[in-house]
Amino acid sequence: MSKPLIAPGATVGIIGGGQLGRMIAVAAAQYGLKAHIYCPDPDSPAFEVAGRRTVAAYDDAAALQAFVESVDVVTYEFENIPSRTAEILAAHRPLHPSASALATTQDRLTEKSFVAGLGIPVAPFRAVDDAAGLAQAVREIGLPAVLKTRRFGYDGKGQLMLRQEDFGEAGFDPAAAMASLHDQPCILEGFVPFEAEVSVVAARNAEGRFSAYAPCANEHRHHILARTVVPAPGMTPETAAEAVSIARAIAEALDYVGVLAVEMFLVRGADGRAGVVVNEIAPRVHNSGHWTIEGAETSQFAQHVRAICGWPLGSPALTGRSVEMLNLIGDQADDWTRILAEPGSHLHLYGKGAARPGRKMGHLTRVATGA
Repeated sequence: MSKPLIAPGATVGIIGGGQLGRMIAVAAAQYGLKAHIYCPDPDSPAFEVAGRRTVAAYDDAAALQAFVESVDVVTYEFENIPSRTAEILAAHRPLHPSASALATTQDRLTEKSFVAGLGIPVAPFRAVDDAAGLAQAVREIGLPAVLKTRRFGYDGKGQLMLRQEDFGEAGFDPAAAMASLHDQPCILEGFVPFEAEVSVVAARNAEGRFSAYAPCANEHRHHILARTVVPAPGMTPETAAEAVSIARAIAEALDYVGVLAVEMFLVRGADGRAGVVVNEIAPRVHNSGHWTIEGAETSQFAQHVRAICGWPLGSPALTGRSVEMLNLIGDQADDWTRILAEPGSHLHLYGKGAARPGRKMGHLTRVATGA
């Protein structure tokens, strides 16, 4: 086995100070690694569990330079960091996932084109730059369809569902649709009639070793992940293997290092055969993988630290026969005493301040064991 690139005692630099950065820092500490968090928000919850912090804008070149010189490897908890930021970091320290993987997944059109180019099923899509382009795309793809901004969308933000029945006698107004998304460059995707939303959380290291967790089923409410169940109910072993194979093909084509999540739709063809259609790639640890902290032999956060440090990947095996993860959104986190009293529940609170509607405040996990 080759010598690890990053040894215990080294410092992991993490761009972003939210709950994902917090949980990466905790996993790093368990391996004897230090964490340095870089985030412009002085109230970032990740700061509470890291030895060092830098509070500065993501485009502050001087602050980035000082930060990167203080760490041994750099990763990030969210994908919407400026490309120039990634370039500065990668010029001085290993950056995982890479700047090129980041660029591919930051733009929905680039991402969809990349996945389709691998021969992997995706929804029909068209680039949309203006109202005329949207009108043409609707003629080609039809409705229903989903109009999405090409960049900076998450948890349902930056997208608009287009249904013929919603437009009434006036008909579809492309200019109004584009204006609702601030006339940003967009992509139109045909609506996929799906049986379930599923995801594969997987890891790959620099040596090309790959490891995937069992595919999980995800339920969203108001465009925010509410519940994850693993193994995904109703998913046959053959379809699960197909989903994992797709995640592996994507990771290898990106020459990816770290944990990623591939979000997919479980669909059924005219012949009754089940299959999957890729929706999006998240180049980072992912909300649908939070169950792995108690539900898998190696958590996604520990796996990510292993991958970016050049260490052997851990086992993704379940610790029970099934696992359920529930997000605590807004004031749901106020129920923490009841959750703590519930046998078998594992509570995680992220240390955030005000519990605003739609804000992820924590999660709980239940692992089912026995027969």
